[in-house]
Amino acid sequence: MIPSRRGVLRGAAAASVPLISGISSGQAFASAADSHRPGHSSTALGPNVLVFDPSMSDASIQAKVDAVFAVQESNQFGDERFALAFLPGTYTVDINVGFYTHVLGLGASPSDVVINGHVTVDAQWFDGNGTQNFWRAAENLTIVPPDGLERWAVAQAAPMRRVHIKGDMTLWPSPPGNRWSSGGFLADSVVDGQVESGSQQQWLSRNDTFGSWNGANWNMVFVGTQGSPAQSFPTPPHTTVDRTPVIREKPFLTVDRHGSYQVFVPALRTDSTGTTWAKGPAKGHNIPLSHFHVARPGDSAAQINRALSAGKHLLFTPGIYDISAPLRVNRPGTVVLGLGLTTLRSTHGNTVIEVADVPGVTLAGLLFEAASHHTPVMLRVGHGCSRRRHRTDPTVLFDIVARIGGALPGGAGVSVQIDSNDVVLDHLWLWRADHGLDNTVGWTVNPADTGIVVNGDHVTAYGLFVEHYQKYEVLWQGEHGRTYFFQNEHPYDVPTQTAWRHGSTLGYAAYKVGDRVRDHHAWGLGSYCFFNLNADIYTDCAYEVPDTPGVVFTDLMTVCLNGAGGGGILHAIDKAGDPVQNGFATYYMKSYSNGVTGV
Repeated sequence: MIPSRRGVLRGAAAASVPLISGISSGQAFASAADSHRPGHSSTALGPNVLVFDPSMSDASIQAKVDAVFAVQESNQFGDERFALAFLPGTYTVDINVGFYTHVLGLGASPSDVVINGHVTVDAQWFDGNGTQNFWRAAENLTIVPPDGLERWAVAQAAPMRRVHIKGDMTLWPSPPGNRWSSGGFLADSVVDGQVESGSQQQWLSRNDTFGSWNGANWNMVFVGTQGSPAQSFPTPPHTTVDRTPVIREKPFLTVDRHGSYQVFVPALRTDSTGTTWAKGPAKGHNIPLSHFHVARPGDSAAQINRALSAGKHLLFTPGIYDISAPLRVNRPGTVVLGLGLTTLRSTHGNTVIEVADVPGVTLAGLLFEAASHHTPVMLRVGHGCSRRRHRTDPTVLFDIVARIGGALPGGAGVSVQIDSNDVVLDHLWLWRADHGLDNTVGWTVNPADTGIVVNGDHVTAYGLFVEHYQKYEVLWQGEHGRTYFFQNEHPYDVPTQTAWRHGSTLGYAAYKVGDRVRDHHAWGLGSYCFFNLNADIYTDCAYEVPDTPGVVFTDLMTVCLNGAGGGGILHAIDKAGDPVQNGFATYYMKSYSNGVTGV
């Protein structure tokens, strides 16, 4: 099936949906959270965390889950945030997962929470078009679909982790409608049956186990995944890397045998395949919730920083946080974990989080948003050039999202800056909005230069989704960098070619490796253009790299979605690769190094 013209599809934003009768933002479903009070009261997790236990009737759970979905199904730019948390046990429910909804099991293993039903993302709210199914998550569950089919039809920022699906899995929406979907991430998970990619344009599977895989469109990448298809790029475009060089899985909330909440931090793995839990309990350590500052919306930056300086870890309960000064993470091993798509807004042009050049920090499940005219850097790890190595205890970023525009106007310079060495990036979506609520999107309304700047050495990225920035979208200046999967769209709204050039170069490369870099490898890269103002806009190349044998790009592609007169991309990488322009076109290149190409 030919993938969709995603830029055309996104159109006008869905309006914020009013809350249904009897549910008010900030106190939704407190009764569900109050229904079970293990060691630490579940109300300590915030009023928008719904904690379910097996003593509750399936009908009552279903009613609450359905009520959340009724609010969140099309609530693309609303303020509501929810987490649906299941204590160990078996449940017969169907869970539709809407915007800003986080479904999580609270067991030590995925087998501790069994859902006899579906955990579904579909797209009937948008006429069967799944290309805007953003901002949701599911983790640490066993799913037993009664019809044998699990559906997870998502786009960006919708990770599924640590899940066991006892059946087949499909990645595109149900009929009727156009059934398009666009991007996704699956990690540390098992699918007993077949995964059908369907209309998915691009996908990253890391440390999974599949019965089998069927399908491909533009860019399907498998890293350390058992049962993945063989390397075959570009026909079909499967990029398969046998082992994951270095990873520590995302920490997760759990309940111990005494009924106390803890956060489990998995151990570092190197050269791994498959899941952490296939052969028994995952290796790692628990941190009691009492060692965390449990933040709620309304907490000030000063309050949170006092807790961090006192040695606390940080758990954000679901909601939107106005952050007026940087949150400073200075202690090695600190865990900062968000529930329910926690949203942190920079309100005074300030960096939201600054992580010192220390080992073992975790940032996970956080959405960073520009809420001021210009934020120079939204998230920074390290500060300036450093010779310190952290190879045995790296800082890891999981499910980090940046958003400029869409929900509110704002601007940024750099969304994420990595100055420390040995940092691991595991699923980032950095997005300058191409659509949104009224008066939140436009070339000068939500300006943003660069999605991510990497200055540190030995940085590894699994899943870089970076879209619509106005200069280099990825600028990688550190040595020995490694990227496994890259997805990009150029800015849609370039008004003139004069506005989209620097010097004599047309536009900006989506992925730029610094001119002095001597060693950098990347696998499975896709860059697409859709210039929607019909202004005949061109980019000289999608990928720009120095002329040195140590910089190697494997399995790269470009796509133009413009019709005649819209423009295109003149080269895939530097001056190599045919143009894509003036109508739907795809260009594949197997490899590029020092001017040597494989097509």
